[in-house]
Amino acid sequence: MSLLNERQDFSDIADVFLLHGSMQSPAFLDGRLCALLALHEVTPQAWLEEVCLGLGIEQPRDPASAERLLGWRRQTLEALAASEMNYEPILPDELYSLAEQATGLKEWAQGFLELVEEADEAQRKQWSDTLKEVLADLHGLEQIETDIDDSPENENDLFALTEHARMAAMLLYTEQHPGKPQVEQVDAPVH
Repeated sequence: MSLLNERQDFSDIADVFLLHGSMQSPAFLDGRLCALLALHEVTPQAWLEEVCLGLGIEQPRDPASAERLLGWRRQTLEALAASEMNYEPILPDELYSLAEQATGLKEWAQGFLELVEEADEAQRKQWSDTLKEVLADLHGLEQIETDIDDSPENENDLFALTEHARMAAMLLYTEQHPGKPQVEQVDAPVH
């Protein structure tokens, strides 16, 4: 069965991490992936190397794991580049407590901002004031309280913060790739 067209979520990626002996959350690497795709257009091979480095392994243990990790990159790139603006960060979902969801969002922001901070001055000068403001606001996510109760208020707040992170990722990608709603055309017609 091919995983190429299957939408992956947090649990799918976490399962691959567990297969490789890692208990870490995929959220941090997902934040890095978004920033890498926006700022550097990371290749599939470079992404595999990035994940393996993060997991402390030399290479994926089997072809299915490699395919799932590459599918994660492909899925993220397609969502960031889509005109529907349907990108969703890989974060713990409603199966997890709000505290775990908040921790995932905090880790995502840390991974994302770690690479954004490394952007060179030439890139930064091209960013709109809106993007600069959104990225500055994201720093607040690195400080969010994660020891929260499961309450409707906290759920609503967390949803709003997650939406802010989602929009920041799409805005960064869009500004770095002007006029290219689809960066990778897999089935582009040949003339």
